[in-house]
Amino acid sequence: MRDLNGGAGCFVVLFCFAIPAAVLHAGEADVLKVVVSCDKQTRCSFDVTVKHDDDGWDHYANRWEVVSPGGVVLATRKLLHPHDGEQPFTRSLRNVKIPAELDEVVIRAHDLVHGYGGKEILVTLPRK
Repeated sequence: MRDLNGGAGCFVVLFCFAIPAAVLHAGEADVLKVVVSCDKQTRCSFDVTVKHDDDGWDHYANRWEVVSPGGVVLATRKLLHPHDGEQPFTRSLRNVKIPAELDEVVIRAHDLVHGYGGKEILVTLPRK
């Protein structure tokens, strides 16, 4: 075998890893429902329902976020453990300050394996 670079030969080794079926099965975290209420000072409360086929500590939905239409994360609700036996599940986040100029926000969920990519919901903010 001739070395085209004029030096020592270079060998490429490819490794194949088996991906557990559970990782493929769990998929991405989806936001199914959002209930929001806001006060006159644009402080909002969110009740968010997430669906993800959590599969233990290595693959679970670990947070959901309130994001501006421009992509700025306004608030994060951390999820500190898997919800294997509780699907879908709803968690709340209170006193989220939303910039007065925003009429809508996006709610998106995140899981440890896939990151973002599941169903998101665009929410119109109610103003009192």
